[in-house]
Amino acid sequence: MSIIRAFIAIDLSKEICQNLEKVIRDLKEGMGGASVRWIPAKNIHLTIKFLGDVSVVNLGLLINVIQSEVNRHPSFDLSVGGLGTFPSTRRPRVIWVGVKAPVELDALHHSVETEMARLGYVPEDRPFSPHLTLGRVARNVNTEELRRISDTMSNTKVGFLGATHIDAVHLYRSDLQPGGAVYSRLFTASLINAEAQKTL
Repeated sequence: MSIIRAFIAIDLSKEICQNLEKVIRDLKEGMGGASVRWIPAKNIHLTIKFLGDVSVVNLGLLINVIQSEVNRHPSFDLSVGGLGTFPSTRRPRVIWVGVKAPVELDALHHSVETEMARLGYVPEDRPFSPHLTLGRVARNVNTEELRRISDTMSNTKVGFLGATHIDAVHLYRSDLQPGGAVYSRLFTASLINAEAQKTL
């Protein structure tokens, strides 16, 4: 049986990706080669649901359910800005940029999460916290590197990086290659045009 790794995500505008690339460059410079696995800006998405292993046999059903759910939700605007780490600045594991989004995003996420759980995909055990992952700190990072990462994060301020209109949700395949993950878009589902709805 053929298995792929897949996730459901929202794409960002070209302007936001370019600005994220600059933030990553600045952080890299400040951290001086510390053990962080940086995500290429072109690979940064707002993940709605990480599915993990998906059987190719079930792909048609999965696509139908995603389309049915996404088609019920209106399009919306979101903005990107701010910098942080999970779980904390002193013990950074994930370096991220924040996403400010309306209630429509929460509703979309809840709806997709619920339907995916019905198909057998394990629901998240923590609240949805929209963010864009820039890099992941290596588990074997040494004390000196950790200090440089923490200091750089504390001294770096990231303001508004752009806003974009979200009108679609995508299903992506993720293939792990020696040079990092390669994402292939498998399917796109359109959100309802909010402006068009107002004129009906």
